[in-house]
Amino acid sequence: RIGSATSLSSAVINTRLQELVRLFKERTEKVKEKLIDSDITSDDESPVASPAAAPVPAPGGELEGDKPSGDEHYCEMLCCTFKRQPWLDRLKSYKFPSSIDPLTNLMYVLWLFFVVMAWNWNCWLIPVRWAFPYQTPANIHYWLLVDYLCDLIYLLDILIFQTRLQFVQGGDIITDKKAMKENYLRSQRFKMDVLCLLPLDFFYFKVGVNPLLRFPRCLKYLAFFEFNSRLEAILTKAYIYRVIRTTAYLLYSLHVNSCLYYWASAYEGLGSTTWVYDGEGNSYIRCYYWAVKTLITIGGLPDPKTLFEIVFQLLNYFTGVFAFSVMIGQMRDVVGAATAGQTYYRSCMDSTIKYMNFYKIPRAVQNRVKTWYEYTWHSQGMLDESELLVQLPDKMRLDIAIDVNYNIVSKVALFQGCDRQMIFDMLKRLRSVVYLPNDYVCKKGEIGREMYIIQAGQVQVLGGPDGKSVLVTLKAGSVFGEISLLAAGGGNRRTANVVAHGFANLFILEKKDLNEILVHYPESQKLLRKKAKKMLKSSNKPKDEKGGSGDPLIIPPKAETPKLFKAALAATGRMGSKGTALGRLRWRLKELRAMQ
Repeated sequence: RIGSATSLSSAVINTRLQELVRLFKERTEKVKEKLIDSDITSDDESPVASPAAAPVPAPGGELEGDKPSGDEHYCEMLCCTFKRQPWLDRLKSYKFPSSIDPLTNLMYVLWLFFVVMAWNWNCWLIPVRWAFPYQTPANIHYWLLVDYLCDLIYLLDILIFQTRLQFVQGGDIITDKKAMKENYLRSQRFKMDVLCLLPLDFFYFKVGVNPLLRFPRCLKYLAFFEFNSRLEAILTKAYIYRVIRTTAYLLYSLHVNSCLYYWASAYEGLGSTTWVYDGEGNSYIRCYYWAVKTLITIGGLPDPKTLFEIVFQLLNYFTGVFAFSVMIGQMRDVVGAATAGQTYYRSCMDSTIKYMNFYKIPRAVQNRVKTWYEYTWHSQGMLDESELLVQLPDKMRLDIAIDVNYNIVSKVALFQGCDRQMIFDMLKRLRSVVYLPNDYVCKKGEIGREMYIIQAGQVQVLGGPDGKSVLVTLKAGSVFGEISLLAAGGGNRRTANVVAHGFANLFILEKKDLNEILVHYPESQKLLRKKAKKMLKSSNKPKDEKGGSGDPLIIPPKAETPKLFKAALAATGRMGSKGTALGRLRWRLKELRAMQ
């Protein structure tokens, strides 16, 4: 009996050892396969990144990261301490660029703002100083100070900024200093800039400080139009600035007319007739009021008496009608351009409602269509994104698609490790679709021919006996249906219903689009097929009793010891013979049990 028990135990031990060797060999092969092909998705969960090690406090009790370095400066305000860099050091370390991109450099736009402010000073105040008695010997030095400050801005613009502007020649962006300077000197802009700085101020010594001698300063209008173009390019709502600018045109025309009216009244004599300004009250406000009534042709003005007054009034009426009609037309164009998208949306919605009424579509369906129009317009600002992108070159469409969708698509396990260019081509095929609340994204049993990426909103996966139990809720950034893109036999069937929970904006990639792309990327196609098979196998694996898939154990649970073997071991234990074969076998089994 003892001999048979010993042989039986040796067979059990050999079987267990062989099984251990086999399991270790399988695990080794699996690790080797991962090292060779790093793109193979693992059934294991991704390891959680360990938290960053906490900084070790210094001997003094403070963290090393909290210690202010010697070259850092701190300022105290109330109970807080703020780190700052001295403005003088920042100014010293600043290096003026050797070339300036006029299309994208915000510093150049800021400089144009100061140039336009100097230009507006001359355009608005030269007529005022010429017509109204606001420039007196007591305050002449203030006027001259601002005048020459504006001239300094003009001069700096010519010497520093305009000679450093990049330009395009033969498709190349020229940044050479000499070439940029020569390009500016040959341009029409340089001639106008030199003309506007004619030193007519020297005539002050002969005729006095006459503001009309500064009229050439108003010829720097090219800087004003360039500033408008650059500012509209960086504003999100440029139409607001266009409305303000058009209103400023109207106000300036009234400003010039008021100055001319005061000059005509002074020429005829203040208060000499009922038509001229009588010299009472604020002269500028009263003349501006007269200019508004004249240019807008409100009427109610006193009749001119002299020939000069009649001719002046006729010219005012003609100019007013022409200027006011131009301003109204320009304002209409600005407002029309600002509301062009809204007008298109209303036109499409009206046409759709007319179509549904003609075919007597049920009211419930019509309400859902109206809701889709309203939500799509308010969430995207357009009805179809492809209409906007189709106007752009292929490279720009790709850049926009990468910025919008790449972070989401790159997280899909199915596409990890694929050719980067293949993913770029796939991004351009994504189509945006809006689902209303309780809309079915896909139904159980239908053939899956597309993959879905949630851009905004949530969707719910329904299942259970009644098909209405919420199994899981997917949020923005989640992906579902990716396996159906590579399933053979016309596509696999959906295993559950997916319903939009609220409004959901999804990106859709159709199977035919992916197949057209994979024709040019055979290596990625092989990798995707391999991954799809592994994902299908993992999804079809039976779950354990606790509901998790679980990895195979290196040492599986020990089988129950035979009763005869238990009796032999008990007898050996009672005899206390540790030196026998059964005694050694028993201690060996204890060691194996401890390892297990």
